[in-house]
Amino acid sequence: MPIYEYICDDCQEHYESIVMSSHQRVECPKCASTRHTLQLSVFRAGKSGNGAGAETSPSSSGCGCTPRTCGCN
Repeated sequence: MPIYEYICDDCQEHYESIVMSSHQRVECPKCASTRHTLQLSVFRAGKSGNGAGAETSPSSSGCGCTPRTCGCN
């Protein structure tokens, strides 16, 4: 069952909905409008249990390098 993220076109409320079929009516929980924009969902895989946390996470500069190899700063 996919979970979709929406923004209501009428009240700008952000919400999620589990959609069972393409014919299911999705409405805003705040204003009950059926006018909405489907949002791109971004997900992240969990950490492996190897304790490498800070060494393998992207740098805070947003360049995509790891802290040990980042030459962008």
